[in-house]
Amino acid sequence: MKKFKEYAAPTVVLLIICIVAAFLLAVTNNVTAPKIAQVNAENEAKSRQVVFADAVGFGEETTNADGVRLVPALDANGTTIGYVAITVEKGYGGDISVMTGVDLDGKVTGVSILSMSETAGLGANATKESFLQQFIGKISGMTVTKNAPAENEIKALTGATITTKAVTAAVEAAIEASGGENIG
Repeated sequence: MKKFKEYAAPTVVLLIICIVAAFLLAVTNNVTAPKIAQVNAENEAKSRQVVFADAVGFGEETTNADGVRLVPALDANGTTIGYVAITVEKGYGGDISVMTGVDLDGKVTGVSILSMSETAGLGANATKESFLQQFIGKISGMTVTKNAPAENEIKALTGATITTKAVTAAVEAAIEASGGENIG
C-alpha cells in the first residue's frame, strides 16, 4: 500500500499540471487565432499587389476544383487583367505556399512565397528576390536547370533542387488555373 501512495501522488500532481497546461494553451489559442488570421489576410493582400503591380484592385476569391485559390486582378474600370493564384506544392521540408500573378496572356507578373519550412541557407533561399525574379515573364512549360537558364528555364538553387522544382510546379499550377477553364 505504501508503494501505491508513493507513485499515486506524483501521478495525480502530474495529471493536474497537464490538464491546467492544456486548458491554458486552449485559451491562448482562442485569444490569438483571430489576430493571426487577420495578420495572414493582411499579408496576403499586400502580396497580391506585389505579384500583380498593374492591378488597381482585386475581385472576390474563389477556389477551383484543384484547390487553387484564385483572385481576379482588376484595372481601374473593374475589368479583369489577370489573376493572382495561391498554390501549394510539397518541397523538401514540407508544403510551400506560393502566390503567383498571371496576366491574361499567361505570363507570370510576380511570385511571392507565403509560407515554407525549407532548410535554412539552402531551400529557404527561394524567398530571395533574385530567385523569384526569374519567373517574371515566363509562360507555361518551365523547366529547371542547374546551368545557365535558357528562355523558359529556371536556374535551380544550389543544394535545393527539390525546393526549386516545387516552387516551379506551384507557379505552373497557377498559370494553368489562371487560364480560364478551371476558374470557379
